[in-house]
Amino acid sequence: MSQLKKGVVLNYTTIILTNVIGLLLTPFILNHLGKAEYGIYITIGALVGTISLLDFGLNNTIVRFVAKYRAEKDSIGQENFLATTMALYSIISIMVVVFGVVFFGFIDTYFTKMTIEELAIAKVIFSIFIFNLAIGLPGAALTGICYGYEEFVFPKSLNIIRYILRSITVVAVLLFGGRAIALVIIDSIFNILIILITGYYVFKKLKIKIKFHDFSIRFVKEIFGYSTWIFVFSLVAMFQWKAGHWVLGRISLPEVLTIYGIGIVLGTYYGAFSTAISSVFLPRATKMSVENASGEELTDMMIKIGRLSFIILMFVLSAFILFGRQFVFLWVGGELGEDGSFQSWVIALMIMVAYTLPLVQGFGNSILEAKSKLAFKAILYLSFMILGTILGALLANRYGPIGMMTGSVIAWIIVQNVMNFYYHIKIGLNIIRFFKELFNKTVLSIVLAIGIGFIINLIPGIGWINFLVKSIIYTIIFGVLAYNIGLIEFEKQLFRKAFYKVLKR
Repeated sequence: MSQLKKGVVLNYTTIILTNVIGLLLTPFILNHLGKAEYGIYITIGALVGTISLLDFGLNNTIVRFVAKYRAEKDSIGQENFLATTMALYSIISIMVVVFGVVFFGFIDTYFTKMTIEELAIAKVIFSIFIFNLAIGLPGAALTGICYGYEEFVFPKSLNIIRYILRSITVVAVLLFGGRAIALVIIDSIFNILIILITGYYVFKKLKIKIKFHDFSIRFVKEIFGYSTWIFVFSLVAMFQWKAGHWVLGRISLPEVLTIYGIGIVLGTYYGAFSTAISSVFLPRATKMSVENASGEELTDMMIKIGRLSFIILMFVLSAFILFGRQFVFLWVGGELGEDGSFQSWVIALMIMVAYTLPLVQGFGNSILEAKSKLAFKAILYLSFMILGTILGALLANRYGPIGMMTGSVIAWIIVQNVMNFYYHIKIGLNIIRFFKELFNKTVLSIVLAIGIGFIINLIPGIGWINFLVKSIIYTIIFGVLAYNIGLIEFEKQLFRKAFYKVLKR
């Protein structure tokens, strides 16, 4: 099995683990910390995530340029590139600490709804997060090198081991009375260990060399000429996932932040099902671009990836529409209450609906990165995300967390539809053929499954057993319909091969 296929398998293994363990762990953490402290924990995390923008997109830049130098067989250029980026990361780590000190001074005056005790917890968590970020940003570059070499198995396997051990440690610490501060310390320890292990693999196993051969401002400009647009997309992600915490943190109690945060968590779980496939294809897109692949060839690849993503996403989305409200209430309703769990379900559902098209077309973004044509999309997304955040802030005063998310969702839907014209006209992707082949057979199977799902939802009951019975029945029906009606022969062969290998093992 190739590194790409293994990478996708490991991505889905990670998703299953993180989703299952996360679904079990979230109510456990929420129960031990309480709504207020949990809200502080996720909100400070979002605040520090803002400072992580100082990465300036260098991590993705490493993946792209390492893949490029490998394709060109330019070892000298690669060594010089990595030496330059590591020097830049040293500067970035210093900037992280400086910005952290500045942000620290405003915590008291910004979070006006927190008590003195809550502010004290927030400050300690913030300080540890800053340390974690200062070492984590340059450390992540090592993983970027692995991805540039299309070496997905080691870093992704390591990440799985990390997640399992981290989860076990969190449970143990909370059972012994640990609080939010302890969780942040745990993350810092695991972060250091991962950096050390990945560094050993990169330098000893991949034989990577980092060496200055020459330094020029032109070379730095070339790096930032690409990474600048990745940085802008980081700003976009900030407005998508973190700006709501800022707005609500200013006007709402920590408990409201928890409701919003739970909805965000469920929404990001959804996105992971698709990015597990598309995230390993940046090196492949780079290679196709270097080899001047035609627009139709790129469209073919986008269709293959998009169809697989679409089937998986439609299963998750349709199941969440049918049974999601019951699930969220059973999951965290005891801590959030019926109204709080309902709001979290609505927020998550809004994210899933708006996020589906960008996820299905994830390979399109890889093509833009590989061709260094991110400027239009970056400016478009950033402009509308800012407008969406402003609209969400206005709506949040009256409608709370649902109002906040509404502004972002409207912006997402507008920009992705505009991007389809850009893909078609400027990049040469055949978007009309993409949608025609995307919906070929899949729509009928999905509509039939949802129709049967509404009937399944009539099974009386409200508990976990009732939910599991309905979910299992729906999963079987969706799988049978998708395989027999929704998949084309090529996709059926992929499924049969994967199923045969599992049985053989």
